[in-house]
Amino acid sequence: MDAKYKPVIGLEIHAELKTETKMFCSCKNDPNEKRPNQNICPICMGHPGTLPVANKKAIEKTIMAGLGLNCQIDKDTFFERKNYFYPDLPKGYQITQYQKPFCRDGYLELSGKRFRITRIHLEEDAGRLNHPAGADYSLVDYNRAGMPLMELVTEPDFENGSEVKAFAEELQLILRYLSVSDADMEKGLMRVEVNISLTGDDDKWGTKVEIKNLNSIKAAADSVDFEIKRQKELLETGEKIIQETRGWDENKKETISQRVKEEANDYRYFPEPDLPPVRITNEWLDEIKLQIPELPAQRRERFKKQYGLPDAQINVLTSECVAGVYFEHVASEILENDKLEHADGQDHVSKEQLLKIAANYLIVDPARGQIPSKITPDRFAGFTVHIAHGSISSTAGTTVIAGMLETGLSSDDVIKEKDLGQVSDSGTLNVIVDKVLVDNVKAVEDYKGGKESSLKFLIGMTMRESKGKGNPQIIEEIIKNKLK
Repeated sequence: MDAKYKPVIGLEIHAELKTETKMFCSCKNDPNEKRPNQNICPICMGHPGTLPVANKKAIEKTIMAGLGLNCQIDKDTFFERKNYFYPDLPKGYQITQYQKPFCRDGYLELSGKRFRITRIHLEEDAGRLNHPAGADYSLVDYNRAGMPLMELVTEPDFENGSEVKAFAEELQLILRYLSVSDADMEKGLMRVEVNISLTGDDDKWGTKVEIKNLNSIKAAADSVDFEIKRQKELLETGEKIIQETRGWDENKKETISQRVKEEANDYRYFPEPDLPPVRITNEWLDEIKLQIPELPAQRRERFKKQYGLPDAQINVLTSECVAGVYFEHVASEILENDKLEHADGQDHVSKEQLLKIAANYLIVDPARGQIPSKITPDRFAGFTVHIAHGSISSTAGTTVIAGMLETGLSSDDVIKEKDLGQVSDSGTLNVIVDKVLVDNVKAVEDYKGGKESSLKFLIGMTMRESKGKGNPQIIEEIIKNKLK
């Protein structure tokens, strides 16, 4: 980025909360309902004479999110009416918070940089418009209207798309760990909006552009990088940035103008007359704090100290919660069973090595999604021993896991049934290597002459002679020793 222009980027992120019922009525909160206007009632449709009642669970989940993001919790607050008219807003106003949000002044620290969170407030969602192709009308589905919606607003601390991506991914993970929201952007359960401008030499903020309707974290990051480039090019040619709302065209990989914003909306906020103020007592706050589990950053740090795994493995086991929990069960089996280190009379292998093998196969195996539910942790721990001791090859390891999933057998039984055992006995392999060296004199001479590729050829020929069962690491060591 040219030092002449500095991006000023802030985020507004909405997340639909994971509750049984809607925000102010007893209608089912079901984001998966496909039939239009099934989960509606006179309250969430705003019929005259109806009275809302605040969803206590939604309030608790919003506060949990705030605590997980280092926010201050406002113990005395209230709901307000935000007045505007739109077809998907059945009441003609939205019940929300403006003056006193539940959470404020938080932050999320990533790679040593702190991204400040201005506020997190709770409101009700609007409905959804459906635009039939070729029709001159729109249809409204009010199933989503009244669902509890948490809105998080950041300070303008972001400088590029990479930072936006990292923040959104970590926030998504935190919300899932807390069971606050499934935060699935494809389903619209989490929505990211970007506010972006460029400052010039005078350090004055430029004209703000909003980017909305982003349906993935990648789209949010890409749109930011494009918009920085677009605004910079306009400024360098002397053109003005228009205050507007833009969308993201995934096919063209560019932002597109949606509407020009000439003046700020007047929402005429005032306290919601049908809802009492909300008082968060110390006792209630303590109860909420007790529900907060270990969060992603804490898990990463613990996995590093407790298991000694590399960062790449830790990041996957943290982002995939089910795999991470299952790994801990496998790790418990490995750490508590000293016999695994000396299985079948083989040479000693460290528990750290077994842990890394377990993590690796949980991450890279094609069937990894099935492993936690179909292979018991003790059997998976036993499988890692075969890999560590070289009794099966890494390639055969995938076959063994597939066999365990298909048959329910242990790794020992699958290896025996499919005859997948790997030959690691140096005496047996020495005999095979001797034959290969005699039969491939030219390759031997080429290797001695400095042609390293000949070594791979000789290893391959030995593997063929052993019918694919020779341990390639031991074979390589034997060949090198013989050709010194």
